[in-house]
Amino acid sequence: MQLQPKITFSYLAVVLIWSTTPLGIVWSSESIHPVLAVMLRMCLACVIGLLLLPILGIRLPVNKNALRLYGYSVIGVYGGMMFSYLAAGYIPSGLISVVFGLAPIIAGIAGQKILGDAPFSKVRWFALIVCLLGLAFIFRDALNNGHNNLIGILLVLIAVTLFSLSSVMVKTVEINIHPMATTVGAVTLSLPLYFISWYLMDGQLNYTQWSSRSVGAIVYLGLFGSLFGFICYYFILQKLAVSTVSLVTLITPVIALLLGNQLNGETLSKDLLLGTAAILLGLSLYLWGDHLGQRLVTSQNAL
Repeated sequence: MQLQPKITFSYLAVVLIWSTTPLGIVWSSESIHPVLAVMLRMCLACVIGLLLLPILGIRLPVNKNALRLYGYSVIGVYGGMMFSYLAAGYIPSGLISVVFGLAPIIAGIAGQKILGDAPFSKVRWFALIVCLLGLAFIFRDALNNGHNNLIGILLVLIAVTLFSLSSVMVKTVEINIHPMATTVGAVTLSLPLYFISWYLMDGQLNYTQWSSRSVGAIVYLGLFGSLFGFICYYFILQKLAVSTVSLVTLITPVIALLLGNQLNGETLSKDLLLGTAAILLGLSLYLWGDHLGQRLVTSQNAL
């Protein structure tokens, strides 16, 4: 199937933005409380998004179906982001992206229960085992580096689970809506949750201590990570299957690890690299294993 240029561009944009987002999360939380950092990011995205909608002539539906779509999206926009930011205080940026690589498999499991997707084949069950083996290497690396790293991994596991669940739930809503409207609606609905979380967990505005790098990271993530990135993400989610969209997670961990190592001095340990390789191998088997198996069977039968 040949993809339209707009779909291809959006897909590549998601890859680039998701690859840089973990490092942006870590940098934005360096001098600003993580919950405040993500709240400011979403506030910026919300304001710009609400201003752009009338300029671009895009309608923001508020009917029952649209509100249900926004609500399902908030599971990822708030839940996934909140736990990712909390995890950034414990683990390197690249590791966040690696654990998020489990999204396709988690989405696949959720899809069976929610969308009635076909059960996993033997190849996909084997792929899951390989991914769990990779996760075990990462857990061992976390234990070797202290208790805090383990907390960070558990937090990002919660984040990726909520993000994957949100992706599947969005597919249950049949509605013709512009991706930007979905993004703005979800971000707007998430703001009260962020404000309550910030007020309960911190509630301080020590802006004199904010570094320029943290502020710059928030602006970048607000414009691209939250607004443009989510617009592209919901666009390709509407046009492509969840599993195809999740292919992004095969590419972003490698780029994110390299960026974290080169730009933030993050160590790439042996266990972390082995765990990453196992997870990426498992994801490859999950996404392409059945297809390759069928091609091999077809080739043998043709001989």
